[in-house]
Amino acid sequence: MSVIKLDQPHQAIENLVQNIEKVLIGKRKVIELSIVALLAKGHVLLEDVPGVGKTMLVRSLARSIGGDFKRLQFTPDLLPTDVTGVSIYNQRSMEFEFRPGPIFANVILADEINRTSPKTQSALLEAMEEHSVTVDGVTHRLSEPFFVMATQNPLEYEGTFPLPEAQLDRFLLQLQLGYPTENEEMQILTRFIGQQPIDKVEPVLTVEEVRALQREVDSIKVSEGVKEYIVRLCHKTRSHPSVYLGVSPRGALALCRASQALAFLRGRDFVIPDDVKELVPVTFRHRIILKPEARLEGATVDRLLSGVLQETRVPIG
Repeated sequence: MSVIKLDQPHQAIENLVQNIEKVLIGKRKVIELSIVALLAKGHVLLEDVPGVGKTMLVRSLARSIGGDFKRLQFTPDLLPTDVTGVSIYNQRSMEFEFRPGPIFANVILADEINRTSPKTQSALLEAMEEHSVTVDGVTHRLSEPFFVMATQNPLEYEGTFPLPEAQLDRFLLQLQLGYPTENEEMQILTRFIGQQPIDKVEPVLTVEEVRALQREVDSIKVSEGVKEYIVRLCHKTRSHPSVYLGVSPRGALALCRASQALAFLRGRDFVIPDDVKELVPVTFRHRIILKPEARLEGATVDRLLSGVLQETRVPIG
């Protein structure tokens, strides 16, 4: 296997951010966090209202890395084989042939993932965890990099199948785009009237270079003090009186891995506590379940995490 080395990896990431900003205006933070998830070999759950740019974000990211892009529109009648692919009998060769499904791409948009059945959801989430699919007893490896951004509407619950906690835990980050400011919305109108900026987005990286960047992230140093800080934060969520289900060990690994990617994005070869602090809300938010009585008293996960960060001792040095 050939190893690609980038002379200026941090400039390459900045070019990637700026390329996506040609389409998505005023959302640099979300763009950076999406790239963090990509570099950390994780996946993103985008939970926001319709029309704020979720699809544009995924499409522009896929175009920017020159990767294969597939969109899966999840509906109640979608079957697992519609995601993974199916084996079809070939009468000429008298053998079964595997026809890959849309999951065989570098970047997947799983649109409205909570509108399909748990059986179909699990087919996608197994692929996210294992980076492979098994059809008729045969395992097929997925393309690398393999990056899923799933969306769901937080307002419409009728006819949906909410993701169980064990499946939510497989997403590295949960992000929200939010509405643009008045000035940003004026820029959107100006830029999009009579044209589609997404059609002009050209690749600034190759998938081979993305794999090289992912290997660079593997080498980012995490000190014992930062590891202990991550562990203390996780244990605080598990012992909090308002919490029914705290952050799992997988969540601790996710925070550590995401912190490595964020440190790399910031131009450092080591993680600092501020990296961890910045990522706690988006890494832990979807992994915590509050007790019913706490919700009735007005508690929210975001406020709880803010308190946990304030109460947890930060390592020095």
